[in-house]
Amino acid sequence: MSKLILTQEVTGLGAAGDVVEVKNGYARNYLLPRGFALMWSKGGEKQVDSIKAARSAREHASLEDAQRQAAALSAKPVTLTVKAGGSGRLFGTVKADDVAKAVEAAGLGKIDKRKVELPAHIKSVGSYQANVRLHEDVAAVIDLDVVAS
Repeated sequence: MSKLILTQEVTGLGAAGDVVEVKNGYARNYLLPRGFALMWSKGGEKQVDSIKAARSAREHASLEDAQRQAAALSAKPVTLTVKAGGSGRLFGTVKADDVAKAVEAAGLGKIDKRKVELPAHIKSVGSYQANVRLHEDVAAVIDLDVVAS
């Protein structure tokens, strides 16, 4: 088992700044090469503190703010205008960053692109849903309308 410090939130494992133990292969082949974690060391406590401080600065100040934004996100669909061909197939895919920018442009507040989870690759025009983790206890579902420009 490897002891690691998470640098980003990993679904099903933990949040940034958490110290976790995982199997060696998972650490060596997935978490470390992608930059999701660092090897734990005794001097790593300073890193844990700085990672947690950065995470708390990015998160919502309170649970009520997160719930308020979740209600606003769920109430109104977000429209994404992207380049598409004649058959409705997109030139590329819709990414989490695109969703975050569209939410901000729609006036629904600013969200972190790392908190957006797309269930599948969006490669054609249509209606989709995306999950957003606003707080540890609050998640919102965004209705996305992808239209051709």
